[in-house]
Amino acid sequence: MDLQVAPRVPALLRPRWVWLMLLVAVAAAALMALPYVLLDAGSSRIAVDGGLHYGLLVAHIATATVALVLGPLQFVPAIRAQRRWHRRIGRAYLLAGVLPSALTAVPVALLSGRLVTQVGLVVPAVGWVLTAWLAVRAIRRGDVVGHRAWMTRNYALTFLAVTARILVPLVLLTMLATGAVARADAAATAASLIPVGQVMGWVVNLVVAEVLIRRVIGGSVRSRSRRPR
Repeated sequence: MDLQVAPRVPALLRPRWVWLMLLVAVAAAALMALPYVLLDAGSSRIAVDGGLHYGLLVAHIATATVALVLGPLQFVPAIRAQRRWHRRIGRAYLLAGVLPSALTAVPVALLSGRLVTQVGLVVPAVGWVLTAWLAVRAIRRGDVVGHRAWMTRNYALTFLAVTARILVPLVLLTMLATGAVARADAAATAASLIPVGQVMGWVVNLVVAEVLIRRVIGGSVRSRSRRPR
């Protein structure tokens, strides 16, 4: 009989790192939402074209912060062991965070009129919904390993909001150091790099997610192969 064995947990998904990820997510969510608390379009970090565009952007950011903060809780072993709470948080993460944020990301991107912004937001938005659906389908079939793999990919797309804000300053500093950008143009260049950071963010995050997933699945497969038949 081939029973499913719980996969080993890689170092980056152990409790202390998960709690650190949560702290980073909360801090990033606060910084991300701060310019939009007063609902002043003039304070928007992203250029908007009218009230509808701004309203959609605010809705996208508000729901993204929900997903960003709730996501790490699903990786906490103590919470994951409590099925009722794990399901409740998971539903809130998907229904109040991922789905509305992904749906509003598409018009926000299309109204921007910039191809890089459209690619940077639409592609991960589609991936967000797709990985969420695959995660739900996996758990309904009793495939715990598959569910965790798809949710890891899903949160990797959620976390691009953090990664993008790390990559943009790094790219800007590199451009300043190499003389590609003058110091006087740093502020304008930083704003133009935001869509580039979004694209780089989901690419980097998905690569990291796949490394973690392969370690988890690899450990599970090796554990099953050592079990007596």
